[in-house]
Amino acid sequence: MFAYLQKCEPPSNDKRWKIIAATMRKLGNERQALIEALHSYQQAFGYLDKPGLTYIAASLKIPLSQVYGAATFYNHFTMKPQGEHACVVCTGTACYIKGAADLLKSIFNAEGVKPGETTPDGRLSILTARCFGACGLAPVVVVDGDVVGRITTDVLEQRLRKVLGHAG
Repeated sequence: MFAYLQKCEPPSNDKRWKIIAATMRKLGNERQALIEALHSYQQAFGYLDKPGLTYIAASLKIPLSQVYGAATFYNHFTMKPQGEHACVVCTGTACYIKGAADLLKSIFNAEGVKPGETTPDGRLSILTARCFGACGLAPVVVVDGDVVGRITTDVLEQRLRKVLGHAG
């Protein structure tokens, strides 16, 4: 692995690595390019994995532990492949008080997945976030990029059935 770090070569011949390399190069291949490189990487591949994080660390000449720390600190980044559809439930204080736990329980009962998991068929990922900054609309979820406030378990179940193409 040490030789791999010295060579600073992408983990594969996939052309998407050229985009990530260009992002880092544009920012001088310096440590301040880290977050932008991670964003570029996730946008290109959908999630972050160890070979890619190792490549970024070597390219930016920073320890893998720092790259991994940034990738796991920010909830925008994910280390697992995500489903075709995503449902993000806010678990901030206002949303939690107004029913976020009930929403998560409802999703588990309907789809059999917990936060951080994806359905076995790869169709739906369930995620949580600490706060969307929409506390006046609590509880809030984001389904495939659409923010839905004051949502009930019934409305959420109906919305998920619709995006997943289930009858009902």
